[in-house]
Amino acid sequence: MQTNSLRNKIILIGFMGTGKSAVADGLASELQLHKYDIDVEIVKHAGQEISEIFAQAGEEAFRNIETEVLNERLSSPEASIIATGGGAVLKQSNRESMLEHGFVIHLIASSDVIISRVKHDTGRPLLQGDVTARVHQLMATRAGAYDFAHYSIDTSNLTLPEVVNKIVEAWKQANLT
Repeated sequence: MQTNSLRNKIILIGFMGTGKSAVADGLASELQLHKYDIDVEIVKHAGQEISEIFAQAGEEAFRNIETEVLNERLSSPEASIIATGGGAVLKQSNRESMLEHGFVIHLIASSDVIISRVKHDTGRPLLQGDVTARVHQLMATRAGAYDFAHYSIDTSNLTLPEVVNKIVEAWKQANLT
């Protein structure tokens, strides 16, 4: 698919549990584009699980690796779908790079939906302890961090095909302007 250089990537951002990985899979299938999940790419790059990076080197080291891997994917000329980790937006430089290289989609879900989606996921280092309390705390801390996106969609009550269709239509519209 040919697109102009500023819109040849769809970049998914949003809090954990909003559906970034699943939506990336759906978009990649629908648009016949490669998909990159930044968390998966980090594990490949670092040769260890994200929880191990957090435990051994801390969150700051993880965020530095995340930025490096994200920039590699963003700077590639290949049209693609990129699913970021929920905290990738915490660095201003990451937000600027995302806006420069693609169409940024903010996936949203209610806190209840997010908690139901992540409560049994033991691989999330930021959710250790009381999952409900941690989700509410992190959501409050990150309030407004995703507001730079070109388009936002609430995934709470939509099916995956509905979300994919809405994003494809928004992307097509963005490429017409």
